[in-house]
Amino acid sequence: MKYVVMIFRSVDRVWTADDDAALARLIRLEQELAESGELVSSEGLRPPAEGRIVQVRDGQQVVTDGPFGEAKEQLAGFYLVDARDDEHAQALAGRVSAAVGDRVELRGTVISSGMPDELR
Repeated sequence: MKYVVMIFRSVDRVWTADDDAALARLIRLEQELAESGELVSSEGLRPPAEGRIVQVRDGQQVVTDGPFGEAKEQLAGFYLVDARDDEHAQALAGRVSAAVGDRVELRGTVISSGMPDELR
C-alpha cells in the first residue's frame, strides 16, 4: 500500500545550518528507500508564496496567487512510499521524522488501498 509522509515547516522560519544537515539526511534516506524499492517519489516544495490556487468557476478557470491559508506551518515536502503494511509505513515515517528533526504526517492513499465506503 502507498503512503504519503508529509513534512511541514513554519513559513517564517529562517534556513540554518541545521536545515542543511537535515536536507543531507533526507537525501541519504531518499537514496536508501530508492535502493530498497520502497520509494515511489520524493520532493521538496517551493514556498507557499509561490503557490497558486487553480479552480474552475462557472466554466472559467480562475488562478489566484499565493500565499494562501492562515496556517503557520505549510507543507514543505513529501515522500510517497510503498510499504508492506501500516506498521512498516509508521516506521518509515519515523525515519523521515528523525531526519527532519520534527513531526511528520502519515496518510495512506485511497487508490492503492481501495476506496473506503466512508469516502464514497
